[in-house]
Amino acid sequence: MLERKKIFYWIIPMVLFIGFLGNAVYATGEHETSNGKQSSALKGQFHLEDEVKIYVPSTYNVDQPIDNTPYVNRSLEKFSEMFGGATAIDGTGAWLSDEDQLVKEKVTIVYSFAEDLDKKKINEVVAYAKDLKEEMKQSSVSLEVNGKMYFIE
Repeated sequence: MLERKKIFYWIIPMVLFIGFLGNAVYATGEHETSNGKQSSALKGQFHLEDEVKIYVPSTYNVDQPIDNTPYVNRSLEKFSEMFGGATAIDGTGAWLSDEDQLVKEKVTIVYSFAEDLDKKKINEVVAYAKDLKEEMKQSSVSLEVNGKMYFIE
């Protein structure tokens, strides 16, 4: 009887482990299958992997509201020349002041997807952001490259 209990205690963990392992393999297979369907439908399609965004403020000299349309249009033109096209979307940015007060500002995000974002193009975008910062008298201009935010000062 004692020998049966030992075998029973040995078999139960093995069955649980095999069940767990089988479930993990099944879940992994399903995930790969859904990704496989997506990649097979898009396989061979032209795509752009890199994304560049510039956040155009709607203030001049940090806190004076202005119509940023000329700056947005120039950013659209600049990004279109560099990357073949651009899109602008309106948003609202917010941050906490030194006094813990919420400061909100309208912002326009101009972005492009790029086929080949090399060092030269990144340097050109940074130079443009610095020019925009100076012209709009900002402490910094936000630049996002492939999901990473940079504050160009």
